[in-house]
Amino acid sequence: MTSSIITTATQSRRTGASKFVSKHFGVLSISVVFVLLFACFSVFTNDFASAENLVNVARQIAPTVIVAMAMTFVITTGQIDLSVGSLVGLSAAVLGIWALSGNALVALILTLVLGLVLGLVNGALTAFGRMQSFIVTLAGLTALRGVALFVTGGYSTPIDSPLITPIGQGRFLGLYTPTWIAIVVVALAWYTFNHTRFGRYVVAVGSNAESLRRSGVDIRKIQMAVLGMTGLAAALAGIITAARLSSGSPNSGTMFELEVITAVVLGGTSLMGGRGSIMGTAIGALTLGILSNGLVLLKVDVYWIPIVQGLILVIAILVNTRLFAKFSRGAS
Repeated sequence: MTSSIITTATQSRRTGASKFVSKHFGVLSISVVFVLLFACFSVFTNDFASAENLVNVARQIAPTVIVAMAMTFVITTGQIDLSVGSLVGLSAAVLGIWALSGNALVALILTLVLGLVLGLVNGALTAFGRMQSFIVTLAGLTALRGVALFVTGGYSTPIDSPLITPIGQGRFLGLYTPTWIAIVVVALAWYTFNHTRFGRYVVAVGSNAESLRRSGVDIRKIQMAVLGMTGLAAALAGIITAARLSSGSPNSGTMFELEVITAVVLGGTSLMGGRGSIMGTAIGALTLGILSNGLVLLKVDVYWIPIVQGLILVIAILVNTRLFAKFSRGAS
């Protein structure tokens, strides 16, 4: 009798462990990669593990973290936004131009509103215009970059404002302002995704949109809202980038969309929709940050960094689609 109870308890623990691994596979896998990379760079470089270097990495990766939070919602619904990099450049450019008027607060507000509006336009064309988000945002990727170059003539605009500059260069309790902004965004995204009705709708749109529609929810509004979120997040990232560099450059955010999407996929969010992880995305973004920083400290040619990121994206998709499916079948 005692042996039977012990056997049942053991099987129950194994089943529970299997379900835990299946549910959190994305976070667990990228966490292992993060720890291994951190350990390797700490051993093979002298400055990687220094406090100052890690603080700088956290500041540099903050824009990616911020936009990746919003992108997690987008990809979980089964959509994608390729225009975020160009919107970062446009936001940085117009912030510099509007800041020249002397009213920095108005410039900041207008930049955020511009990002939100452009994101909602992408969402409206996708949800109500019934166009694929890939096509809509691909057009935005080229058009918005062109607008940024047009309004600036291809030149950067210096920014010297006591209100704007601290957003990118300020420091509080040992961390830079962009890092604190990213922490707040991660906390809000995590709560919204996991503990609100909107978050449940986002997952449902990606996993079974028709059932959600039949239950009376207008899924088009959800699809439009999440693309509006990436527009707003990209504008905020553009502001941080311009403030950190004290310059509004239309070339900011080049290839930024690749880094953001890679971070989201690395974190376990399914490109097919229906599954996402805010914490996984955050760890994925941090992994890309320490990877780039570590390669630079190892004196690897800077041109290899995007090549490595592209390879990581392919591997991440393979792991995302194959191994997760294997764990899911094993758990079931």
